[in-house]
Amino acid sequence: MVKLSHAKIVPRRSDARGHADHGWLNTYHTFSFANYHDSKYTDFGSLRVLNEDRVAGGTGFPTHPHRDAEIFSYILNGELTHRDSMIQKGAERKEGDDFYRMKRGDVQFTTGGTGIAHSEQNESNEQVHFLQIWALPWARGLTPRYHTKSYPEELKRKAFQPILSPLAAGPGASAAEEMAAIPILPDTIPIHADFVMGAGLIGVDKRFKWAIGGAGLKGEEDVVKSKENRRVYVHLPMTQKGNARIRLDGREDAVLNEGDGAFISGVAAGDILSVESVGEAEAEVIVLDSA
Repeated sequence: MVKLSHAKIVPRRSDARGHADHGWLNTYHTFSFANYHDSKYTDFGSLRVLNEDRVAGGTGFPTHPHRDAEIFSYILNGELTHRDSMIQKGAERKEGDDFYRMKRGDVQFTTGGTGIAHSEQNESNEQVHFLQIWALPWARGLTPRYHTKSYPEELKRKAFQPILSPLAAGPGASAAEEMAAIPILPDTIPIHADFVMGAGLIGVDKRFKWAIGGAGLKGEEDVVKSKENRRVYVHLPMTQKGNARIRLDGREDAVLNEGDGAFISGVAAGDILSVESVGEAEAEVIVLDSA
């Protein structure tokens, strides 16, 4: 049964995404990126990039710069090594925000700000599969910063788990508040945007609910500043060999197969989005909720 009759839900089919296979990199672009451009798909709220990437073993992205963007990698399978440009390969010490071998369940986050450079390499013999996501920050010229965090699968199987939430101090944060990097939602990574990310592993014939704007997550009602006209993108990664499917808001025209996503608009903070797993395998679902 449709619950959000006021919401507009427009699927983005997997085979309509931009696609490039470079041999070492097989990538799908939800939004215009690199050599793929479609004026209808440049951004959605503050969401600017959603790439689903597979990188072959022994290859990867060499050192490259980022600026004035919030960039995060969500690992679906395999291993990906993040290394700041100031750290030489072979000279690493313990893992931390500047150097981390990411595995399934890990999220690596970069505030590009005034400029930062890092590499992301698959130093294993097996392929790595991950999502690369960019959001536009609420201000330019921020202090560059890394964060890395792991999110247990057992929690994702209970309900949508918040991954990112806004920096609690907001756009006017002091240098000390930026250094403290406290997010509105505990145990999430702080992002410089009116943006919440969630992830869930939904068993067959089960249903999760996402409260638009992250309302009620971990007891926090005021997670986002912009309450009206939220823009939510839901993505179903290609993780189950085509056996996972989901249905949004009980709508038969909003059933997503693996690789599909959906643009959801006309919703407000506190609205409840139903996500049902209607395929033959557990569905890994990513929710990107922005102003």
